[in-house]
Amino acid sequence: MADLPFDQVRTLLAVVDEGTFDAAAAALHVTPSAVSQRVKALEQRTGRVLVMRTKPVRPTESGQVVVRFARQLAALERDAQAELGIAAGSAPARLAIAVNADSLATWFLPALTRVPQDPPVCFELHREDETHTAELLREGKVMAAVTASAEPVAGCTVRRLGLARYRPAATPRFVADHLDGGPLERRLPDAPVVVFDRRDELQDRFVRSLTAGRSGASAFRHHVPTSEGFCDAVAAGLGWGLVPEPQAAPLLKSGALVELAPGLRMDVPLFWQQWTLDVPALALVAETIAAAAAQALH
Repeated sequence: MADLPFDQVRTLLAVVDEGTFDAAAAALHVTPSAVSQRVKALEQRTGRVLVMRTKPVRPTESGQVVVRFARQLAALERDAQAELGIAAGSAPARLAIAVNADSLATWFLPALTRVPQDPPVCFELHREDETHTAELLREGKVMAAVTASAEPVAGCTVRRLGLARYRPAATPRFVADHLDGGPLERRLPDAPVVVFDRRDELQDRFVRSLTAGRSGASAFRHHVPTSEGFCDAVAAGLGWGLVPEPQAAPLLKSGALVELAPGLRMDVPLFWQQWTLDVPALALVAETIAAAAAQALH
């Protein structure tokens, strides 16, 4: 693309990935002044501000378009070099993928071990809530994502993976202390609850489904921002929570947890979105993930 010189585009990508102009200069083996001049020249060519000079540097909406282009161009360049037999050294393909914490803690990592490593592939995983992973695709930070969105991001394809099932559960002692003595829809909105983080609305959605939208989960909530920690917090009795079925099953079987209402569950549809780009490594990972999801999800 004549109007977007590759050295300037690659420099912008380095600035965004490394977070500062100085770090990008070190990664590219040039001076910080050269990095600043390239980014400024690219902004002049496009007629737009491409990055916010914060720490770390963040791309603007226009910058996200260029960053996405730069990452795609780099992937195509690596594949072309490999096909021509002129790849520098034996550097593996590097794929940036966004995935939600519960998938990461249950079925996703075992799936990655099934990806053939000839040629080798390195994974750069970004953990984000499934309702927000698509945003990383829009920003150009990742090439693919496990997401709850069926609406494809511009320039991406989407395929359904299946349903991630969650069981509303708590310890027997917690149930006796907080949920006995009345219908669940009346007691649950006031009971202490465990949530993943401030973006986690799963427990609220479950309570609203019980109360016909009249109430969400309690304001008395514990924020535990890891999938394993979330499960441990529920098992410790801090509150009730929607536990991923693979993690809930052994605890329910042992009696460490009990279901709040047998038969009730929350199913979250998951999708795989990826760039519409002919990158063999990405296509191979997509097929492997789809096959693993077919076994792990409902």
